[in-house]
Amino acid sequence: MVAIVSTVAYLGLEARSVEVQVQLIPGVPAFNVVGLADKAVGESRERVRGAVAAMGLSLPPKRIAVNLSPADLPKEGSHFDLPIALGLLAAMGVVDAEGLADYVIVGELGLDGRLAPSPGVLLAALHAAETGRGLICPAAQGSEAAWSGSIEVIAAPDLLALLNHLKGHGLLALPKPGDVQEARTGPDLRQVKGQEVAKRALEIAAAGAHNLLFIGPPGAGKSLMAACLPGILPPLDPAEALEVSMVQSVAGTLPGGTLTRTRPFRAPHHSASMAALTGGGLKVKPGEVSLAHHGVLFLDELPEFQRAVLDSLRQPLESGTVSVARANAHVTYPARVQLIAAMNPCRCGHLGDASLACARAPKCAADYQAKVSGPLLDRIDLHVEVAAVSAVDLTLPPPAEGSAAVAARVAAARAVQAARLADSGLRTNAELDGDALERFASPDAAGRELLAQAAVAMKLSARGYTRILRVARTIADLAGAESVGRIHVAEALGYRRQPPRN
Repeated sequence: MVAIVSTVAYLGLEARSVEVQVQLIPGVPAFNVVGLADKAVGESRERVRGAVAAMGLSLPPKRIAVNLSPADLPKEGSHFDLPIALGLLAAMGVVDAEGLADYVIVGELGLDGRLAPSPGVLLAALHAAETGRGLICPAAQGSEAAWSGSIEVIAAPDLLALLNHLKGHGLLALPKPGDVQEARTGPDLRQVKGQEVAKRALEIAAAGAHNLLFIGPPGAGKSLMAACLPGILPPLDPAEALEVSMVQSVAGTLPGGTLTRTRPFRAPHHSASMAALTGGGLKVKPGEVSLAHHGVLFLDELPEFQRAVLDSLRQPLESGTVSVARANAHVTYPARVQLIAAMNPCRCGHLGDASLACARAPKCAADYQAKVSGPLLDRIDLHVEVAAVSAVDLTLPPPAEGSAAVAARVAAARAVQAARLADSGLRTNAELDGDALERFASPDAAGRELLAQAAVAMKLSARGYTRILRVARTIADLAGAESVGRIHVAEALGYRRQPPRN
């Protein structure tokens, strides 16, 4: 007899069906797991052996063969422990194999039989809902799995409690979906004194989900303004919140099944590797650009990042996805992010101030800024020079307008975009391209003439030309204008600079 139970293998944000086939074969006692399993899956033999022994049972003196089918699909992670254990108990006649056929099973086992959380339960629950089955998972992740809909979720604290439930003794309570946290706010724009141009650019970036680069000396408020951005962005809608939670689930960072309406804000250190930023590693986990999906990726000290690491962002910024290719896997994660970057004008940071600048100015500035490639700069919609904050600025009272007022204008502009793009599959002006760009962001005659002149004078690339139109459309939305005019194009051009020649 072969006992069969169902589980999943994760490939990016996709959960693929896996059959766990367990057979007891006469012969010298052994416990073998086959089917392209990684080390964590292979080690499940000892965890299963310990969990079964903790219930007072002993394994039969036979060869135990466990096959994970399909055999050519890589199997990674500790969530195979529970399906292997239940398949083995079904083969031993302890539990009814037919009763397990209606469930997808995931969970890590402790040596004492407790069920421990494992990444990806939300994906497994959504897969179970698609296939019309229930889900068996650890109790700590029951609230996470309950977000999948109306499927039956059995969330057990340990293996013995699960067996009692399956036999009809000591039934487990149905888990409820976790709480939904309201959007949290960070620093308020009232804390930023001066920098009116930079704050205006930040508002435009928030309204259209545009990429933004701050360039200025140390202490000018670049990082503070970037930290203020989540406070003026609209909260995640339900569909976006689910997408963000799926990424967090597979990364193992979804706390207690709690969904949040706060947009992600990720700020990796400039020593981050390419795998940390774009995803990868031994198990091809999502990187910072995916963990910031539908949110903000803030890169401070931009030129201090390795150039190859920065250039790895070029494709995700264009497509909204990141594809990680490895010899044993090819995984695609979502990466629709808003890039906010900050940098000093030169290594010493005081270019333009004769009393503080180093002796190598201005050559040091050219060398320093050349660390960021032109193609990456071309993908940043707004480039803003941030001036140093003077002592006079610091003595001024706080600005009358804070994040709440700016957030209201941003929300109104996003609502206009949502209504305009409802039938196009797009969400913000930053995604406009092709026919949508021509249809919704085409300027009037005067604006088109100005843009044509600027394209020649500034040597704009086709990408730069497109991004100016997107920014101009957002500026028009903030102004409540139906069409893009010359004044909107002029302001958008003011935030654009020609990438340096490398």
